Order: sequence, then structure tokens, then C-alpha cells
Amino acid sequence: MTNGARFFQYFLRRSLMGTALASVLLAGCGGSGGAGGGSQDPDPVVVDIPIAYVKRPLPTDTNGMRVDDDALAPISFNPGARLYLRERAAASAQETDISSAAFGADAQYDVKDVSPSYDGSQLLFAMRAPQIPGLDDDEQPTWNIWEYDLQSGILRRVIASDIAAEEGQDIAPRYLPDGRIVFSSTRQRTSRAILLDEGKPQFTAETEDRRQYSFQLHRMNSDGSNIEQLTFNQSHDLAPVVHPDGHVLFTRWDNIAGRNRASLYRIRPDGRGLTLMYGYHSQDSGTNGAAVGFFKPGINPAGEVLVQLRPRVSASLGADIVRVNLRDFIDRSQPTWANTGMPGEGQRSVALEPVHTDASPSPHGHFSDVWPLHDGTQRMIASWTQCRLQNSSGTIIPCTPANLAIPGIREAPPLYGLWMYNLRETTQQPIIQPREGLMYTDIVAAEPQTRPAVLADGRGGVDLDQSRIDRGVGVLHIRSVYDFDGADTSPAGIGVLADPMQTSADQRPARFLRIVKAVSMPDDEVRDFRNTAFGRSPAQLMREIIGYAPVQPDGSVKLEVPANIPFAIAVLDAQGRRLGERHQNWLQLRPGEVLECAGCHSAASTLPHGRLDAQAPSINSGATTTGAPFPNTSPALSPDMGETMAETYTRFNDVPVPALDVLFEDVWTDTNLRPADPPLAYRYVDLATPAPVSPACQAAWTANCRITIHYPTHIQPLWDLDRRVFDTDGVTVLADNTCTSCHSTQDAMGALQVPAAQLDLRNVVSNEQVDHLMGYRELLFNDNAQELTMGALLDSQVQATDAMGNPLFQLDADGNPLLDGMGNPIPVMIPVTVTPAMSAAGARASSRFFNRFAAGASHAGRLQPSELRLIAEWLDIGAQYWNNPFDAPAD
Repeated sequence: MTNGARFFQYFLRRSLMGTALASVLLAGCGGSGGAGGGSQDPDPVVVDIPIAYVKRPLPTDTNGMRVDDDALAPISFNPGARLYLRERAAASAQETDISSAAFGADAQYDVKDVSPSYDGSQLLFAMRAPQIPGLDDDEQPTWNIWEYDLQSGILRRVIASDIAAEEGQDIAPRYLPDGRIVFSSTRQRTSRAILLDEGKPQFTAETEDRRQYSFQLHRMNSDGSNIEQLTFNQSHDLAPVVHPDGHVLFTRWDNIAGRNRASLYRIRPDGRGLTLMYGYHSQDSGTNGAAVGFFKPGINPAGEVLVQLRPRVSASLGADIVRVNLRDFIDRSQPTWANTGMPGEGQRSVALEPVHTDASPSPHGHFSDVWPLHDGTQRMIASWTQCRLQNSSGTIIPCTPANLAIPGIREAPPLYGLWMYNLRETTQQPIIQPREGLMYTDIVAAEPQTRPAVLADGRGGVDLDQSRIDRGVGVLHIRSVYDFDGADTSPAGIGVLADPMQTSADQRPARFLRIVKAVSMPDDEVRDFRNTAFGRSPAQLMREIIGYAPVQPDGSVKLEVPANIPFAIAVLDAQGRRLGERHQNWLQLRPGEVLECAGCHSAASTLPHGRLDAQAPSINSGATTTGAPFPNTSPALSPDMGETMAETYTRFNDVPVPALDVLFEDVWTDTNLRPADPPLAYRYVDLATPAPVSPACQAAWTANCRITIHYPTHIQPLWDLDRRVFDTDGVTVLADNTCTSCHSTQDAMGALQVPAAQLDLRNVVSNEQVDHLMGYRELLFNDNAQELTMGALLDSQVQATDAMGNPLFQLDADGNPLLDGMGNPIPVMIPVTVTPAMSAAGARASSRFFNRFAAGASHAGRLQPSELRLIAEWLDIGAQYWNNPFDAPAD
């Protein structure tokens, strides 16, 4: 008998020895936690409905060594799995292998993500064919969606065409209530088509950590036709499930700049209405504050959301099962605005004893999956492993308090069986006895369920603007950029700010909105380039700019945005420089969709944001009457009650497309009361150097237009541009304001010099990084100051000091000062560091550079406003060296 079998018998004996040991039943093994009042009355285990489950070996690597489970590595292939069906949930029921018909009984394939139809007659699941010897990873079979009909016994791949089926990795299928199928896939069909429109080759984009392909939500007809991409995240969107209200709930991996959060989001079945629902600020809610995510959401018969709360990488291959209160909470300790002050928490484990989600042994074991039965009994069929320990000799021992206290004790390999878990009676009983080296997972019951509501395509079922659908755009409306989680952050209140007689345009902090787009990252097979292409920091990867719109006096803004792209927003000052921190969540619009935001949000704030039914009411309630102008504004723009200024303006003038130039014109001031505010215009046509946008887009903006800024192509030419000022004769040079005339190692006569301000902007290869030009390194990296010594440029040095400011000298092995030939101590010399003038954090963090060009400063007027705007937007998006992987030199 194996150790596992002996342990299981031990566990059952301890569980069933009578009332004196009743607490042991739900504590797994050992008396470490008690049953919390668990009953020993026998719980009926037999359920007269079919159940399906996957039986698989514990995952191992190619050397046969056990591997941990990574919840954010959905492409993982662990061969040897089989999908089984039993006519009822009973140990005595015969199991039937229903998946091997696809490849043969001895084939080493993989299967996962089982889900039933709402009437219980069909099963959907993901399956991957066996490995093909001799082929590279990118030539191996892909994960496909399969369907099994319980009545006819027919097994079919949903996408029948071999070519179409192999176009992407397809996993996690779910039936939509209208009969279609939602699933997660690397197909990225729409994103790939947009790449072509951008002049790039089609490819499957990688996640933001650049280690795997990105999975996005898609949907298709039940026959595999009409595949449509629904989401456009830059990392993963996984495990969709349909909520009773018809929305699709799923796990989104947010990983901009390494944020690494797995939270619950939702969309409508057509991809509209992307909303953060829960958990973004609850990633530390594991045992003892362990880092966790909210994975694989499910719905119980009461319509409540259950999730797997677990670390991203799990040695136990399991999780705790947590009930999430989406109605009243947006995070563990953050109720919705309407429920401010509500006691309790937004999540609660359904386990009858605590399940650990940190690295410590979990006395109550772990769950792999649960299926809540829809029979009103509050029972769940659970894939569950009891706690087992392994001592230094490799012997498996139970999780008693004494054994848990053994120094260096570790958990034994998990032993997942199927159990009837009764929440009402607080009992659990085995359905299928676990076996050593195997695990039973992906449990579902093929039982009738209440079909969720059907949400019609289109925003709320309302007809969408066909012209916007045809042009591939949606509409973004922000009620006020001064609204931070329901607080008015404007200097004197938006009422004062919106009144031209109380506030002029140049007194308003927020003047423009910038739309920033993510650049999809190819793998090395498509385009191999060095990480130096990202420049000073790879945190933002590469970014493009879609365009700009003016912010109205009340802080509102409304404009069209290209559909089906991941985008972020930035609020700018009058110089076109970003105010505040970067927006680090990807938004999206579907064609014709109108997205309304109340305002903005600080990354440090945990208050509800981005979920209209959870956040504070907007500080901008809009016009108080219909027909009467906003206070002291032009009577030509009369609002309807409740309209923001942006809504009123666009009702008269249509919703604008993003402008490639940063433009302001005062349309609000009543010129009968005072003169209009002066216009602002930072135009690319005013540049004497190459513009970062095509002439066609400058002539007419379309949804495919992109502002793509490269340092060598667009920034370095600013330093090289001939800026000499000539006398009226056109020959005599009155001044040479060319940047590189002073910021160079040679003067006008060719003599060696120290570059002005220790800043060398020459268009030569850097001596520190051959992939970068000298100017780029000098502007953004620490450098050593130089001095002219005996006809050579040498690093300046000063004597080092200790923490108290005392000078340091060189010491010998015994700690005695070393002496020079004159008998004097030899000082410790270090180079003088020059702080860079620019920061990849943005333009406002680069004040050492921009302050020199302010009015009255040393460089005032030497760079034109349009040039300073170009530099500012480049810094704001991350100061990348290249912002298109196909323009960056190949490695």
C-alpha cells in the first residue's frame, strides 16, 4: 500500500471515529483547527445528475520533477489528462473517458476548463493534442475548444477547420445565454488587423512582461464561425463566466509597469462597458498579508461570485475559495460609495476551516475547483486535498499540531480527490478517493441552471451611431478631470473655474487631454531587438499618442477615440505637460460605444473608481437649467439641464476627433463682458525638424493615425538644428544658438572644451552604450563631470568623505594610512556626478531642462513652443529611445 493510500485511510478513520473526534472531519488531518461545530450526521453523497471532471497526473517537467502551478501561464501543457463523465456523483458510478476519442486512449494530451450548458446537455472544454516529436514549440498543436453532447455522445472540435483552429491558443470556454461561446485566446484577430493598418506586420502580441503571448476574451458562434475579439488588454484576460445579469465576469491581469495584479473585471458580451469590479487594491489579502490574486470566478445558485484566492504561483496547485460581495464592495475593506461605513469585508472564505494562501502548510488543505450544486442544499462538489506533511526522510505524515511544529517541515505533494462539501451541515465526504500522483480537477455537474439575462449587442441595447462604427471609433466623455474620487481638486471649485468672469484660461490648471496608446510587443521570431530600444526605462515599454483635445472650463472633455485599442489618458497643463502621475490602467472602446467617466483617480487611493455603480457621484452635476447659458458664458452655447460644458459644446459642434496638434480657442467667454482668452497652438507644421506623424494624418485624422516619437529621428535633430542668428546681410553671425555649438567637446574653432553645463548633445555614438547617441545618455543618465586638464578632457574628481563629512584616505591592510612620496596621506578620490537634466518620469519631473527655457531664463526663446511641446510629450510617455519595434534596429 502506498503512503498516500495509508494516509487516506488514516484520514477517514480519524474523520469517522465518533463524536469525540467529530472536529477532525473538517480539519483535514489532525486536530489543529476543529470543525467549527461540524455535524457527524451522514450527508447524502449520491447526486443523481451526471458529473464531469478531469483526472490528470501531477504536473512535472521534462525531467519528471514536480512543477508549481502558475495561474498566469495559461498556455502550460501538462500531458496525461483525461476528461471523464459519471452518470451520477457517486463512488460506485462508472466513469467514462469522453475525451480520448479525439486522439486515442494512449495519447498524451491535455484537457482543462470544463463548463456545462445551461440545460446540462452539453460540455465545453479546452483540449490540446499530443506533442509532435521534432517540432519547435511554435509548431506544436494549440489549445482548442471542444464540445461533448451528453445525449448523443458526439465529441467535436468547435472550430472544425484545422487551419482556423490552429490560428491561436483557445481556452476557458463558456456558453453565453444566447448560444454563442465566450473564451480566452491568443488569436487577437482585431488587434492583428489594426497592426496592418498601422503599417506593421501581423503578429501575436506578448504580455507586458514579454514572456508569453497575451490572452484576450473572444466570442464565436456555436459552430466556430464569426470569431470576434472582445478585449484589448496588454497582458491576460482569463476565465470568463456569465453573471446572472448577463455581463461577462473575468480575471484581468493588470501589469503596466510591473503592477502585477489579478482582479475581477466585467464587460457586456459584445465587449462594451469594460469595468473594474473588485480586488485591485486587495492583492495583499492572503494569509498573513501574502500576495494573491482573484482567479477563475464562478457563480453559485444564489448569484454570488466565488473566486479562487491564491498566489500567482502555487506549489499546492490550489487555492482558497472565497465568496465576493460585488454588490456592496469593490475591495476587501472598501465598500461602494452608497454603502460607505458598511461593516465587514467584501470577501469571505467559504471553507469550513481556514485555508492558508501563503507559503505555510494549510491545515485545512487546498481547493483546486468547486462546483456549487443547483439543488438548494448549499452543497458543493469540491476538488480538494487534505493537508499532508513530508518529513526529512520523505515519509508522509499527517498535519497534527506537533508535526506542523517540526522545524523545516514541508507540505507533501497534494492529493486531490472529489468531495461533497456541505456548507449548511458543515460536513464533507469523499466521492472519489484521491490517488497518489493523480489529481481530480475541473469538476462540474451537468445539471439545469437558470439561464442568465441576454444583453443585446450595443450599448444597453440602444442603436449605436453607425458612422462611428464605420469609422472605427467610440466616444470618451469625462465629466470633470478635477473630480478625484468625488472630491473637487480644482483651486477654487469648478463653479468658479467654469465662470470666465472669475477665472481666465491661463488660471485653469488642466488645459488638454492626451490619449496614449500601448504598442504591441512582438516575440523575437517576429522582430528581435535589444532592450536598449526602450531607453532609460523599459517600464512603459513603447507608447504612441493618438491625439489631443482641450479640457473645457468645468474640467469636462469629450472626444472620439479609436475603437479596439488599449489606451490611457493624461491631463496636461498649458504647456502640454502631464499633470500628476501616469494613468496605469488600459481603457478600451468598442465601435460606436460611449464611455462616460466621472473623473480621475490617484493610484494611492483605494476609494471606488471606474465603476459607475460603486463610486462617488460626480462633482460636476452639469447645467442646472435648460436653455440658460452657463454663468457669464457665450449665449450661443445654451446647455440642457445636467450637461457638462463638453456635452453642450459637442451637441452644437459634433464630437471632435483627436487633434494631432495641441490647440486651444476660447469658445466660452461672453465677449460682451470681457475679451476672449488668447489662443494656444503647438503645431507639428511649425517644426523645422521631422514631425512624428505622417503628412496624411496631419491633413486628415483617421482612427489609424499615430504619433510615434523616436529619439534619433525626432529629438536629436532638435539639438542638431542650425539656430544661428544672422545680421541683415545674411552672412554675419550675431549669435549661434545651435544646441551642439555649446553642448559639445569642441568650440567653433575646433578647440577642445568642456561641454556647457556638462551636457554633451552631439550626434555621435555614446561611449557608454553603443546603441544610444551621446545626447540621449547625457540627458537621461547620471554622468561624470569633466574638466580640461593639460589639453585633455578628464573626469573631475574630489576627495571622498564619510557619513560625517570627514575626508577619507587610502589605508593599508592594517588600516594605516598610505603615504605618498612626500610622506602625506593619499586621499580617496571619486568622480563628480552630474545629475541628468531630464527624467523618464515625465516633463514636469524634468524641470532642470525646461526651466532654462522659461521667460527670463538663460535659454529663453532658443527652442520654439512647438519644439518644447514635442520634447514634453516624448518625456511624458516614457522617454523611450524607439517607440516602434520595427523601426528599432534588429539585434
